[in-house]
Amino acid sequence: MKILGIIPARGSSKRIPGKNKKDFCGKPLISYVIEAALKASLLDKVVVNTDDDDILKIASNYKGVQPLKRPAELAQDYSPAIDYVYQTLKSLEETQGQIFDIVVILQPTSPLTLPEDIDNTIDLLKDTSADSSVSVMKLDHATHPVKMKVMDGDKLIPFLEEERGRMAEHELPPIYVRNCSVYASTLETIQAGKIIGDDCRGYVMPMERSVDINDPIDFDFAEFLYEKYRQ
Repeated sequence: MKILGIIPARGSSKRIPGKNKKDFCGKPLISYVIEAALKASLLDKVVVNTDDDDILKIASNYKGVQPLKRPAELAQDYSPAIDYVYQTLKSLEETQGQIFDIVVILQPTSPLTLPEDIDNTIDLLKDTSADSSVSVMKLDHATHPVKMKVMDGDKLIPFLEEERGRMAEHELPPIYVRNCSVYASTLETIQAGKIIGDDCRGYVMPMERSVDINDPIDFDFAEFLYEKYRQ
């Protein structure tokens, strides 16, 4: 079974300019997921797919990583993720004759991802014969959906259902959300035009590693967590 890891890294970012190549605790942000991917034991190939020449140079410094230039038309704000996956698969098949059974997407905006997070997500997919597996985190009870409200003027109204006095964590069922770190899917799922298939399994990562950098405050918080837990 051949497993491909794709690290998608556009050069542009509206909220954090040059986010994927921005210095993060002494290295470009993308370096952390590249190094995690290379240390993972289950990936047969790692490709950095990017439209940015600087990111291509960063990727080329790592032995075992193939940089792949993404066409500008596939790197727009609303370009579907499946398009760069198709581009990568087509390029590898046409230029190297390589065909893969599982595709794993690793987000450079999750710099605290460990190699074992990658391997465990892949193992979950293989062991369950599901369509996909993704990394998830448990929601803090303060943001539990039962607690969510809408406002009619200044009056709070339940968004989903009445709390019915369920305010403590032990009174609420655990809820999980994708943490945007690792996505693994079978080739058949990808060929069907889906990043995540209908039968999807969740690998739980701890909150201190479940960082997805979108805004400057996320970047600062991620650096804080890295310095606290990883150095």
